[in-house]
Amino acid sequence: MDNPLSNAGRRDRSVTVRRILKVNHAGEFGAIRIYGAQIWMARRLFPDIIPALREMRDDEIKHCRLFRDAMPSRKARPCRVMAFWSLGGYLLGFLTALGGRNMVWICTEAVESTVHRHLEDQLAFLEAGDSELHGLIASIQEEELAHLREAEKNQTARGMSHTLLLPVVAALTDLMIWLSTWGDSSWMRAEMARSKQT
Repeated sequence: MDNPLSNAGRRDRSVTVRRILKVNHAGEFGAIRIYGAQIWMARRLFPDIIPALREMRDDEIKHCRLFRDAMPSRKARPCRVMAFWSLGGYLLGFLTALGGRNMVWICTEAVESTVHRHLEDQLAFLEAGDSELHGLIASIQEEELAHLREAEKNQTARGMSHTLLLPVVAALTDLMIWLSTWGDSSWMRAEMARSKQT
């Protein structure tokens, strides 16, 4: 078991790096499940959006593989609660697709904007440390931002459903991130904020 504290009483940066990889890999897996459920429903309800959803899912599959490939050299392992990401992602995709195509895009906006915020913190933390992982996350962030722009562009209305669903989905995404690190995402955020100040 890792001892997260150094002799100076601070966490070992390598522990943070491992947890970044763990949560990012799990998040990409959850996104694959969201898009998979939405594609399944879209075949029956609104097949015109399937190509865009498939393209975004293909990106998430690639991202998931890249994060998995980066794990062994950093002694990281996949998240122990992948079942939560699987079930949670599928249910979120299924339920939002039931609400219609606009709900699908609102869901994408909420997830991608939350992911973007977490990636920004990670990039700040990794800037002075793991340049290889920093470059990987920066390249992935570009594609995630493209998903966010696609979602914003395709929304036909930003009414009550947007106002209500966006913060709920964002909060659920944050909760999944917190669960997947057994609460360490709170510490990670504080550690990454400290790294910005030094």
